[in-house]
Amino acid sequence: MSTALLDVHLTEADADAALRADARAGLTAEPKELPPKWFYDARGSELFEKITELPEYFPTRTERALLLDSVDEIASASGADTVVELGSGSSYKTRVLLDAFTRAGTLRRYVPQDVSESALRGAMDALEEEYPDLELHGVVGDFTHDLDRLPKGGRRLIAFLGGTIGNLLPDERDRFLAHVRSVLEPGEQLLLGTGLVIDPTVLVPAYDDAAGVTAEFNRNVLRVLNRELGADFDEEAFAHVAVWDAENEWIEMRLRAERAMSVTVAELGLTVPFAAGEEMRTEVSAKFRPDGVREMLTEAGFELNRWWTDPEQRFGLSLATAV
Repeated sequence: MSTALLDVHLTEADADAALRADARAGLTAEPKELPPKWFYDARGSELFEKITELPEYFPTRTERALLLDSVDEIASASGADTVVELGSGSSYKTRVLLDAFTRAGTLRRYVPQDVSESALRGAMDALEEEYPDLELHGVVGDFTHDLDRLPKGGRRLIAFLGGTIGNLLPDERDRFLAHVRSVLEPGEQLLLGTGLVIDPTVLVPAYDDAAGVTAEFNRNVLRVLNRELGADFDEEAFAHVAVWDAENEWIEMRLRAERAMSVTVAELGLTVPFAAGEEMRTEVSAKFRPDGVREMLTEAGFELNRWWTDPEQRFGLSLATAV
């Protein structure tokens, strides 16, 4: 029978304090911004699942097909006995990885990490039934600063998929990769998923779909602030904006105030003015070039061993070793 452990390093009180800090900093910044992690309450997660099924949104299905095609090569090249998945949720990627490493004959332990204790408990309960011989060790925490809480021992591979690294700004990205390297022993590995730079006429619609699902997802951050911090945002007074920033090579999502207004955030004692047409950034989604991925990994202390991409070169998977 499997053994299952769950370490909680991020409580509801911690999450509330982080939301307050991020909201205060972002709403008083110039220009205003909010971190994308606050999209993902229950409703936001449901909306994102709908986004992944939209005809315009190619990243998820492209990564899925690429992972399915290459995962046995990944497992064979890695030889890891412990798979650590950052931001694990309950996604299909978990089972694809576990099945491949099981076929390779090396897998002993799976370490899912996520910010949501309830989501992690639910996922681990299901995995315990499906993989009765697998050791499970969940970690509730924030991957940007809680990686030193990951269990040690064995030969570990950290998987960070979904192109999520693109949601980090360049300095955040550098700190994150340095943090990952600092918790790995030489010879342990990182499996990294990155969206690639492609034609903006294909890329932009993936973040601005015709059905308006992404717009609802974007505005969901305002609903979170209204519910959790007693704010009085008029959600419909903000338009969804998605633009390609060619200089930084990222998609930028924003919310644009359609009229001048003042928003009260009762729990923070803040009154926040918005001018008509003012835009607040809610997400960046950086895209990468293969040489840039190699350089980024090298600077963080990794050696890129293997690289996989799809036929249209829209997504990349990198297997890198800590040196």
